[in-house]
Amino acid sequence: MKIYAFLMIYLIYPLMLLSKTITVGFTGDYTDLTAALSNVVPGDTVMLLSEKHKVNQYIKNIKGSPDKWIIITSNADNPAIFEGGSTAFQLSDASYLKISNITFSGQTGNGLNIDDGGSYDSPTEYIIIENCAWLSMNATGNNDELKMSGVDNFEIRNCKFMNGSAGGSMIDMVGCHKGKIYKNTFQNAGSNAIQAKGACSEIDIYHNFFQNAGQRSINIGGSTGLQFFRPPDAKYEAKDIRVFTNQFRGSMAPIAFVGAIKCSVVNNLLYMPGRWLVRILQENTSDGFAPCSDNIFANNICYFDNNANNERGINIGSNTLPATFNFSNNLWFNTQNSNWNGPNPAVNHQNTVLNQDPQLIESGLVFKISRNSPAVGKGIFFDFIKHDYFGESYNNPPSIGPSEGNPTISGILELRNSDIQYHNFLSLADFQRFISNQDLAQIQLIIYDFCGKEHINSNIDEFISQKLNNISKGIYYYSISMGRDLIKSGLIINF
Repeated sequence: MKIYAFLMIYLIYPLMLLSKTITVGFTGDYTDLTAALSNVVPGDTVMLLSEKHKVNQYIKNIKGSPDKWIIITSNADNPAIFEGGSTAFQLSDASYLKISNITFSGQTGNGLNIDDGGSYDSPTEYIIIENCAWLSMNATGNNDELKMSGVDNFEIRNCKFMNGSAGGSMIDMVGCHKGKIYKNTFQNAGSNAIQAKGACSEIDIYHNFFQNAGQRSINIGGSTGLQFFRPPDAKYEAKDIRVFTNQFRGSMAPIAFVGAIKCSVVNNLLYMPGRWLVRILQENTSDGFAPCSDNIFANNICYFDNNANNERGINIGSNTLPATFNFSNNLWFNTQNSNWNGPNPAVNHQNTVLNQDPQLIESGLVFKISRNSPAVGKGIFFDFIKHDYFGESYNNPPSIGPSEGNPTISGILELRNSDIQYHNFLSLADFQRFISNQDLAQIQLIIYDFCGKEHINSNIDEFISQKLNNISKGIYYYSISMGRDLIKSGLIINF
């Protein structure tokens, strides 16, 4: 045993020494980020001290590896801040890099700039940005809070974007691919909250909240100079962009398709926009470019008044092919006109739910729908949507909108967040509110610990009536069954 322990120390300890934490700040190992990153190796963490940091920094060729990411972070409770300057910092030709817990404010150019250094054949890739905040821009032109050019395989999650430049975007992407943008908040944008253009493709935008998020909250496409396209020979501004389970409040128009093809906008709430619900446009008319066409707008709740009744809710520009769009299973409710005659017929509408109040239930700034909403069960199923805005599973057929109005018991307890369910069993008000109107006495729930000891074994009806103060915090497993059929089993963490 002693020999084994010695060998473990001998072999593993040197590997541990290869990864280190570098501090940056007035009392840190380095006083600025550029100097610190010039000395990192894969696996290192750069810890920014909780203070204002030097801006206008340019950083190139920072590369981690698949099993050893480089991390730039700070104290989540007291984040580091980059304030002022033209840009906080610019990253070029990076890979396997995670940026978290940083605040940006008051830049005159772009808040944070990430690009491929102009080498289109070698994109910046595998980038994660999480728990960051952009508070404001000190600009009024085409200036972006987060600018990305030629970035592939990225995630932007749990971030806050506020007070964008009047002529810019909060996230502006040119030639970016295979990304995810989710669980972020966008408030008070200029032109756009999110723009994906210059041959952007395969990007999912979901579970986000948008409030007064600009002229076009999400601009799927745009207008890009030919020299900036990635790949250079692409003949579309955006392709295979999927926008789903988001909530939009206000803005001039929540959704715009602009030179986009084969994109989908599904299961969103478009609440009280200022002028239109949707725009279909073509700004890039260069030779060979595909017209805006073959896009999907489905399962969306469009809740508006006469202010957004311009062109019957859908603005259609020249050089587009609106007849190729599929508008399906959307609910349209004009709060000021119960006799409204429906959305713009220039697009193909199917299974429309018209002039019926979706029965929105407001919770803070976001909405759910009631169990009796006319949106329940009226959607069409899309297999790429796993959960609604609140993490519940959709039925098949699903409800229209970003929340499932009638989740099943298996949906309530279904695994999420990387197969880990977070649920406080000491408070059951929300749990009972979402129980469907089925025979709960026929559904059996067993909750047991790691050793197999049962802590709960009852039908769901009994389970709801209990206070459950006898279940301690910890890690548990559960199974749900109806007769001989096992409906769901999985892991619960209750802390």
